[in-house]
Amino acid sequence: MHGTPCFAGTRVPVQTLLDYIEDSDTLESFLNDFVTVNRDQAVLFIELAKRVSEETPGRAVLQASLHTSTRQPHRCRTTARHR
Repeated sequence: MHGTPCFAGTRVPVQTLLDYIEDSDTLESFLNDFVTVNRDQAVLFIELAKRVSEETPGRAVLQASLHTSTRQPHRCRTTARHR
């Protein structure tokens, strides 16, 4: 998908990490499956998502915050989940 938020320097959508968490998978499992994403990127995204959800719930707010962060995910074109 064009315009999907991804971890910087990768083609891994940030939604994939959220899917892993939703499925009760561990961060280690995600990082092992997506070796191009480093731990700092994943933890930063989780912290950002938590902060944004505490401040103002809603997906639009999270997306807006991702675009204004200095260490934001970039846009990618693929959304395949490698499991």
